[in-house]
Amino acid sequence: MYLYRAVDSEGNTIDFYLSKSRNHKAAKCFFKKALQSFHVSKSRVITVDKNSAYPIAIEQLEEEKGYQWAPKSEG
Repeated sequence: MYLYRAVDSEGNTIDFYLSKSRNHKAAKCFFKKALQSFHVSKSRVITVDKNSAYPIAIEQLEEEKGYQWAPKSEG
């Protein structure tokens, strides 16, 4: 199982998602879920690890929903 977790600037959990896989479909599902949370006004920074699935998921969300962000990748 893989845990996807979104936190705010104070370290409080905004949302989480458990997935059997760590691919772009799971990442996209998590991002959609987290961004639809009522706790999220507008993300200023999204920090992710170097999982190659994230850029694919982000690109698909930008095409579908018009999300615009520039994630910072950290390892």
